[in-house]
This record gives sequence, C-alpha cells and structure tokens, in this order.
Amino acid sequence: MPAGTWESHHAITSLMFRYAEYVDAADFDAIADLFADAVITNEGVDGEIAGGEAIKQLYLNTNKVHDDGTLRTRHLTSNVAVDIEESAGHAAARSSFVVFQQTATLPLQPIVTGRYRDRFARADRGWRFAARHIIVDHVGDVREHLAFDLAAFQEQRRK
Repeated sequence: MPAGTWESHHAITSLMFRYAEYVDAADFDAIADLFADAVITNEGVDGEIAGGEAIKQLYLNTNKVHDDGTLRTRHLTSNVAVDIEESAGHAAARSSFVVFQQTATLPLQPIVTGRYRDRFARADRGWRFAARHIIVDHVGDVREHLAFDLAAFQEQRRK
C-alpha cells in the first residue's frame, strides 16, 4: 500500500492518539464521535459493537470511572505503522498499546498491553475510524480499571 500524504498520515495518527486521550479522560461522548461510523471487535470475543452510541455504552458499562471523573489510566500507543490508499480513501494501521494505572489503592503499574488493528475511511469530515480490532496480549491487575470481573469473563469464554 502506498504511504499516502503527510496530511493523511497526520490526520490518521491524530485520531489514534485522540482515542487514548479521550479514554483516559473517560470522555465517552468524544469516543462515540470518533467511532460514529465504525465497529469495534476484540480478539477471542464473538460479534462486533457498531456505531458511536453502542460503543459509548460499551465503555460506560465496562470501565470504572473514579472520583476525579477519569479512569486514572494512561493509554500509550506506539509502534504505529500506517498504510494509506489515497485514491481509494482507505487506510489501515497497526500499533501497540500499554495502559498504566494508579489509584489510591493501586500503585502505578502497567495493567494491560496489546495491539490495535485499525481501518480508516476518508469521509466528508476527513479521515474517520472505520474499524478497530483490539488484541489483548497481557493482563495485569485490572480491578481498578474494569467494572466487571475479567477473570470470570475469561473463564466463561473458555467453557
């Protein structure tokens, strides 16, 4: 795939980095806007979550918002590789992520690592997320991050 223009590359990576900023701030309305016309899938989980409002509800239902109104996390996205087809208005990106968290009861530490596989489409409003596939590679202490019992969820998936 061709590399694309600098402007397209910048717009796409800005979307990726805005996601990290919005999720850390628990700004689920902004996440809904980022994914208004997109789907999110997770490796090993059947189905997809489609559209901004459904994705907003996913984040509201699965993330623990703390007293300061944030998730008390820092999502870092790295190793970003973007492939752009300018003439078709499509792009794909690969990246890695690590999430750090610190709360009153949890010392600063990495709590999850993984990879994103993203697709983008150019629309009237510019480049937009079309799809995000999340692959979780490592899970640490997520008790202060998730609003559900991840261990029980993983056990249920194995059955």
